[in-house]
Amino acid sequence: MKRYLTLAILVLLAVSCGGRRGQKGADGAQEDSLATAAPGKPASAPGDSLAELSKLSSLPQEPIFDIQTSQGTIRVKLYKDTPKHKNNFARLAVTHFYDGVLFHRVVPGFVIQGGDPYTRDTSRIAEWGYGGPGYNVDAEILPEHTHKKGALAAARRSDLANPLKESSGSQFYIVVNPENCKHLDGEYTVFGEVVGGFNVVERIARLETDRYDRPVRPVKILRVRPNAQMNRRALEEEQRALEEGEILPEPEEEVKDERTPEEKEAEIILEVQEQVDSSVLRGRKLKHRKR
Repeated sequence: MKRYLTLAILVLLAVSCGGRRGQKGADGAQEDSLATAAPGKPASAPGDSLAELSKLSSLPQEPIFDIQTSQGTIRVKLYKDTPKHKNNFARLAVTHFYDGVLFHRVVPGFVIQGGDPYTRDTSRIAEWGYGGPGYNVDAEILPEHTHKKGALAAARRSDLANPLKESSGSQFYIVVNPENCKHLDGEYTVFGEVVGGFNVVERIARLETDRYDRPVRPVKILRVRPNAQMNRRALEEEQRALEEGEILPEPEEEVKDERTPEEKEAEIILEVQEQVDSSVLRGRKLKHRKR
């Protein structure tokens, strides 16, 4: 009986530790609390539709999105110089990927984190923090984008499993206190910032949490949508600036010459031969006219 009791205690300890793993990271450090699992476990989500994706074509260079939550609306701006993250977040938003997911990680004085589709399912609570769309996003870490208050950044796996610092395909976090996030600069991609609803961010950060940093009262992301009015104004301003010459059009992408050296040489010989033939023909015509 004593043997079975000891075995049961060991099993319970293993389960409780496993549930905590991935919340604080592999080494338990706070900065690794932003880590996620491998991207190979996609969660079901609405598929892309032409009607929804068409909305992306009408967005300005730095679009504004409203993250509507059960605690209020957080308004964010996406940076144009992190285009992979900007386009990915925008596509997930307009295709309803974020509808119904939770802010599953809340650390007072640090960050609030959400975007995991597994959080729609309470039966998968042990996997919260491990979900995503099934892919990573290449790092776009820029020194000018720091973890200031309200910075919007992408979660990722730890350096040991992810030396290229690739971002999670969907999980993001928002900085609550920049003083406690300075060590994240240069380590995670910051791709936007909060421009409205700071009080909502702080309200969420003050919520009571359990020992896994999950809010006792769940905070649901109801939807993430482009702010039509603000984006329209931004587009009008971009167009005005373009017409006045303040913004230069994007340079055309240089076409890469993929010809082999042999092909280049053959084309040069052909071009020279054509010039010679043309010259000879002109000479003959001139000679004929003189006669």
